[in-house]
Amino acid sequence: MPSVKKYKICRRLGTGMFEKCQTQRFSVSEARRSTKQGRRRRTSDYGLQLIEKQKVRFSYGVSEKQFQNYVNKAILTANPATTLFQLLESRLDNVVFRMGLAPTRRMARQLTTHGHITINGKRVDVPSAVPAQGAVVSIRKGSKDIGPFADLEDKLKQYKSPQWLTFDAKTAEGKVTGTPVQPDPFLNFETVIGFYTR
Repeated sequence: MPSVKKYKICRRLGTGMFEKCQTQRFSVSEARRSTKQGRRRRTSDYGLQLIEKQKVRFSYGVSEKQFQNYVNKAILTANPATTLFQLLESRLDNVVFRMGLAPTRRMARQLTTHGHITINGKRVDVPSAVPAQGAVVSIRKGSKDIGPFADLEDKLKQYKSPQWLTFDAKTAEGKVTGTPVQPDPFLNFETVIGFYTR
């Protein structure tokens, strides 16, 4: 069972928030809880938009202030929803996660903060840093043998990174080859923009 905090977030925003909530045990627990509570009141449009906003923010693990900054940039563009998705996906911690170097974004953020990741050979410890298209993202030489990266080749045999990224487990190097596409269907970026522009 997930921690109490994560449990509450999953109950409010959906089981897709955390892997630990995507279990049969959690589903059974929620089904029993819903039966006891009976019929819920209909959520308002504002409430639904707020839930979608929180889903995206928690999924990428950014603070309210950071999220607001991303939204402000996105709103100035021709396609705010797509831009917001691309801004969040392009963060270094998310790139590390998408390359398969960490099982969760939270773990990817920790690996980045602790200085285990480099961009074009330079150590970077800022999770919100954005590797440019063509940039090489790799594991720092002195970190290649630590726990999270041990047996990386075996771990990534079945993993397939998104089309806009490449990663070679043998060299422990990856590359940003394009622009993020295809948002997670669990997240609704259009609704998030609607929340801020209502």
